[in-house]
Order: sequence, then structure tokens, then C-alpha cells
Amino acid sequence: MKLFTYASKDNAPQIGAILDDRVINLHQASGGELPGNMRDFLEFGDSGMAAAENAIASATGGESLDSVRLMSPITNPSKIVAIGLNYMDHVKEIGVAVPQIATTFCKFPSSIIGPNDEICWSNQITQKVDYEAELAIVIGKTARNVAEVDAFDYIAGYMNCNDVTARDLQFDLGDQWIRGKSLDSFCPLGPWLVTRDEIPDPNNLSIKSLLNGRLMQDSNTSEQIFKVAFLIEYLSAAFTLLPGDIITTGTPSGVGAFRKPPVWLKQGDTISVEVEGLGRLNNTCVEL
Repeated sequence: MKLFTYASKDNAPQIGAILDDRVINLHQASGGELPGNMRDFLEFGDSGMAAAENAIASATGGESLDSVRLMSPITNPSKIVAIGLNYMDHVKEIGVAVPQIATTFCKFPSSIIGPNDEICWSNQITQKVDYEAELAIVIGKTARNVAEVDAFDYIAGYMNCNDVTARDLQFDLGDQWIRGKSLDSFCPLGPWLVTRDEIPDPNNLSIKSLLNGRLMQDSNTSEQIFKVAFLIEYLSAAFTLLPGDIITTGTPSGVGAFRKPPVWLKQGDTISVEVEGLGRLNNTCVEL
């Protein structure tokens, strides 16, 4: 299934699913059995997924997908855990040693925006805004001390993520990763949450970013140093992952900071992220 969150006519978030380019409202199609919030829906676990499949199979009518405003598939996760330096080609372009331990940091949920929303920043705060195409994992049920062999049972699905980063805050002012990664609007997600059954091997997906249509990153998730299942084992050994939590799994080579000369996002740019099977996430840039 391709699940998403969209704004209803009164701007209240609703959960939808795609069926032949139509929007199936899962709350309505399930007769009110399923909630209208994605995080609440994911707390139903496997039974919620089964109920969604049944609702889609019996649904009739539905709005055109083009007629609704898409939001981030998940707007209120309890946490966003991000992985840095996780692609071999990215490590090589930077010229650092291959990490032996996964580099982790957080992005604040307040940084989340959806497809076609604006990435905004003040040039009084940052003048070096970069893009990072990433595969995001969405947790589907409470995970604590999960073994790698069981990790996929805890995944609801996957999304595109753009780990937008203020490089001057991240590096120039004293290694402020959280501040540089968590400015408002610096975590675009979407357009869909694609359920795990549609992505048989998340460790072999093409991943790209395009800046104003120009291909900037072009790699494959097979370049990841720490794979999807390992990350769930590694992180859940340290803290509990809850339904709706998001793990962003790192970016490949081609980011703006390490180009010669560097390429920074600017007013009016459109930046797109495409992970195979997950659609395209487009956002425009606005300097305040």
C-alpha cells in the first residue's frame, strides 16, 4: 500500500491510500475503525494494516489524488533518529575513515514538512544550506532489544527524506549537528509511506537527488555501511522505538558541501529526492 496524510477541506489531517489515482479515506472506508492520524494508525500494528487493506478493497468513489494537498505522511513522530556517514561513496568523497560505529544524531519533529512545502531559512542564521537524499524507515510497532534477524517485522514501511542541513551551523560554529539539522522545515518527508511488502529489499534501491532538474546524487542503498536491519537492532538496544518513529539512514555522495565549488541551496530552487519505489519528493526553497 501507498499511505499518505492529506489535508481535508477544514485542514484537519486525514489518512489516505492510493487506488487507481483515487484517494481512499481510510477512516471513512473502514467505517470509523481506523483513526485519521498516521501515528495513531500505526499503533494498531499488523491488525491496522489488514484493516486498511480490507477498507481499500471494498472502497468506492474517492477524490482525485490531484485534488488534495499532501502533508508529510507522519507529522508527529515521537522522534527522528538520523544516521550520518553511512554510505561508502559519501565517506570516500569526504575523505574520512570508514566508521566502525554508526554515527547517530536527532532531527526535531518540528522540522518536518511535506511534499511541495517550502524549505525556509533566514540568511542571518545560515548561508550554507545543503540537501541530502535519504531512505527513511518508519517503525510499525514498539521495538526494544530487537534482534537483527527479526528487524523487518518492526518496519511499517519507507519514505523519501531530505535531510536538509545548515553546514555552517553544523561545522563552522563548533560541530552543532542538531542545530544545523533541525531548523524549521529542514526535514521534508513523503510523498507516501510505502508499506514494507512493496519494498522487498531496502538495501538495493536507487537513490537520487535533483536540483532544478539537474542530477546531483545518483547512488544505491547497497552503498550503506550499516544496513537497515542492523540499524534497528543497534538503536533498539539503546532506547525504545515507537510506532511512527522515523530512522533516516544517511546520504550518498554528491551533496553540495563537498562539490568544487560547493553548491548551496538558494531562493527559488527546487530540490527533489527519489528513492526507488517511493515516488518523488519535491520542495522549493525560500530565503527569509
